[in-house]
Amino acid sequence: MKKLNRKLITLALATLLCGTSSLYAQTDDDKEIKVKDKDGNEEVIDVPESMDTEFDDLLEEYYSKNYLKVDDDCNYRDENRTYEKEVYIDRLKRLPNIMEMPYNEIVQKFIDRYTGRLRRSVSYMLGASNFYMPIFEDALMAYDVPLELKYLPVIESALNPKATSRVGAAGLWQFMPSTGKQYGLEINSLVDERRDPVKSSYAAARFLRDLYKIYGDWSLVIAAYNCGPENVRKAIQRSNGKADYWSIYPYLPRETKGYVPAFIAANYVMTYYCDHNICPMRTTLPAKTDTVTVTRDVHLKQIADVCGVSLDELRALNPQYRRDIVNGNSKPSAIRLPISVVNSFISNEDSIYNYQADQLFTRRSLVEVDESVQPRSSYSRKSYSSSSSTGRSKKGKRNRKKSTRSKSVTIKNGDTLSEIAARHHTTVKKLRKLNGISGSNIRAGKKIKVK
Repeated sequence: MKKLNRKLITLALATLLCGTSSLYAQTDDDKEIKVKDKDGNEEVIDVPESMDTEFDDLLEEYYSKNYLKVDDDCNYRDENRTYEKEVYIDRLKRLPNIMEMPYNEIVQKFIDRYTGRLRRSVSYMLGASNFYMPIFEDALMAYDVPLELKYLPVIESALNPKATSRVGAAGLWQFMPSTGKQYGLEINSLVDERRDPVKSSYAAARFLRDLYKIYGDWSLVIAAYNCGPENVRKAIQRSNGKADYWSIYPYLPRETKGYVPAFIAANYVMTYYCDHNICPMRTTLPAKTDTVTVTRDVHLKQIADVCGVSLDELRALNPQYRRDIVNGNSKPSAIRLPISVVNSFISNEDSIYNYQADQLFTRRSLVEVDESVQPRSSYSRKSYSSSSSTGRSKKGKRNRKKSTRSKSVTIKNGDTLSEIAARHHTTVKKLRKLNGISGSNIRAGKKIKVK
């Protein structure tokens, strides 16, 4: 009895010091949910990767740190309120949705997860939704997709635009590289538009619309969004052609088994959070923004230093630029700026491009190869004593001598044959003969032999 009392006291102290969410973190399994099937057998379902994201990690993004604060005026006790099964069924039924939102034990497990150990993350997502939900809604409406799908990024990324999964999916909507490119998102070493909240949202809306044309059922659509159309097709085939999520459920991958239930739970908790004593984080919307388009390469640090704006803020406004470089030379590129900085950027554009350019842009566009000095051989003549190796040695020397007689340069914009001839102490006639040129037309960027 004394041991039991000590345990109760320890639990009470932990609750006072850390809050109930810490207890959930200590006792609940992070990676999976266990349920029983119709025969009473225990089944393990993987939870979406976003449900492993720690609350402190979510707050690392600039917007979060600067525009989301804990609401000290919220008087809810930090404890989850639970209800009878019929209450959850009735609340799900009253959601203003087109999509089917049924109740079952698996859905209940995910509701318990969101309202229990993830309640602090839900608090964050309720605050962050002020930034992102208007963007999601605009994109979904543009493609006539149900607005309840705006909660898909809740289970995909926990509303973190910089989220990257174990398998390489990225951004709020967790696009894989191949799907992102298929829907027009640019992905290379400098840019990853999967992390652009606006562009990725419109790409996701198009993708969801296209999946609906295949299945005609929104639950199957989001299952295919998670595990791919091929896995859904196989599951339908194994269930004797039943095109219904709950019919193909046994044949789906483990994570997809939890994906639709988690989506239903996300819709529930983002609507009925008050009934579970969850306080949204207090939101101060960021300053208004606008975009400028550049046709030259520019580094975000150049803008930050010349225009007097925080580099972290520029990164948060432009999460698609992976290394702070906007590659305007490649194509016209948009930069989102606080509206108070736009005029400063326009007025100081030349100064911005020139600021620390040598330090920030170190890639060389043209390199001359010095072929006038030949390296000394590291081998002595003794190492080529045999007749066969000597033959190879002489042949190698002949090849090297031949290569030194040839020299090429790259034609620059505005170059003419006469200018190139003068620079390299030769004649136009010799240049024509060396390169098989009959007239005077040459193209910038091409190589031309000068020796």
